[in-house]
Amino acid sequence: MLDTRELFEKHTLRCTRQRVELYETLAACKCHPTAEQLHRMVAERSPGTSLATVYNTLEAFTDAGLCRKINSSGGARYDADVSDHLHVVTTDGRLMDVPPEVGDEILRAIPRAALDRVQERLGIKVAHVEVLLRTS
Repeated sequence: MLDTRELFEKHTLRCTRQRVELYETLAACKCHPTAEQLHRMVAERSPGTSLATVYNTLEAFTDAGLCRKINSSGGARYDADVSDHLHVVTTDGRLMDVPPEVGDEILRAIPRAALDRVQERLGIKVAHVEVLLRTS
């Protein structure tokens, strides 16, 4: 497994102390934090990190493919687990991972022919499928 600095290098992302701190905090967190929540988490260890730095860094991580931005009713949330998996958004804005075996079952149920038709009609190549379940 790559360490954070090697991961940044692989994704051609400039490596700074603040970026390492933010990425490692996000990767260790299973709560899918908002930018504000992540800022509070790192502010204890890195008091000089501004909220603007957190937003800019999360955008760079998302663009580089190191995290996912997931929109929920509680605002954008971030997940460093970029593997194929599903999420549930609750009415109070929490974001949770669907258990892998259930998520895999849902993804397998999407007909390949339907994805092929989407690609054909839109003239695109579908790289992966994201499914977001919402509670009522």
